[in-house]
Amino acid sequence: MTDGILIGEGVVLDARPASFASRSAGALIDVAVTVAGFVLAFWLFAGVLVWQTDVVAGTQWGRAALIAVLVLLLVVLPTTVETLTRGRSLGKLAAGLRVVRDDGGPVRVRHALVRALVGVFEIWLTAGAGAVVTSLANPRGKRLGDVLAGTYAVRVRGARGWEQPLMMSPALATWARTADIRRLPDGLALRTRQVLDRAPRLAPASRARLTDELAAQVEAYVAPGPPSGTPAETFLHAVLHERRDRELARGRSERERALRQAESLHRLPYGIADPRD
Repeated sequence: MTDGILIGEGVVLDARPASFASRSAGALIDVAVTVAGFVLAFWLFAGVLVWQTDVVAGTQWGRAALIAVLVLLLVVLPTTVETLTRGRSLGKLAAGLRVVRDDGGPVRVRHALVRALVGVFEIWLTAGAGAVVTSLANPRGKRLGDVLAGTYAVRVRGARGWEQPLMMSPALATWARTADIRRLPDGLALRTRQVLDRAPRLAPASRARLTDELAAQVEAYVAPGPPSGTPAETFLHAVLHERRDRELARGRSERERALRQAESLHRLPYGIADPRD
C-alpha cells in the first residue's frame, strides 16, 4: 500500500519514498553547500584568526579551530536546519523532498542529530559510498542514518486530494457527535482513508475483508461502539468524518482564542478607554 502523510483536513501528501535519483540530487546540493561553507569558514578563520594573529596553522589553536568548524558544519548546522524546517535542507527543498519519521510525522532534534552524526561516517568519511550501498539495499531507500534514526526521505511536491469524500450516514450522525473517539494512530488513520478512497475500485470480497479488518481495529478507539448492524464501511466513514470535523472545530476555536488574547494585550489597563480615531 502506498505510503502517505495524512493531515487533519483529510488530505494526503504524496509521500512515497523518494527515488534514488532525487535523493542523490538533494544530497549533492547539500554536500556542495557544506563544502562552500567550509571553504568560506576556512578562509575567514585562517585569514583573520591565524595569519593576522601570527598563529601557525599547525598549532593547537589551529587544530581546535578546524575541529570546531567541522563540528559546526557537519553536525550542528544540519541538525538545526532539519529540526527547524521539519526535515527540509536546502538540497531536499530543491529536490522536492522531506525527511519524515517512519510513521509519517515530522522529525525532531534526536532524529536530525542521529542522521547528522552517522552522516559524518557514511557520507564524508566514505565519500558517500556507505550511504549509496545502504540506500540501494533498503526498500525505502534509507541510508544508515535513516535506519538508526527511524526516518526516510519522501516526495512532498504535488499534494493531492482524495477521490472519494468522507460521508456521514444520517443514521450515525447522533451517535458520532456523542461518541468518545480517541486519537487514531497515524498509520491506522492513513490505511483506513486509503481503503475508503479505493473501495469503489476493489473487488467486493476484498472490499468487505479490508473494511471489516479496519473496523475491528478502529473500534478499539471508539466508545461506545456503533449501533448493532452498522456496516463496517459506513462506520469507518463516520469515524473519520467526525474526526476531521472535530479537528477543524478545534483549530477554529484555538484561532479565535489567540485573536481574543492578542486583542486583550493591546488594550489599555485599569479600565482606561481606548482612544478613538
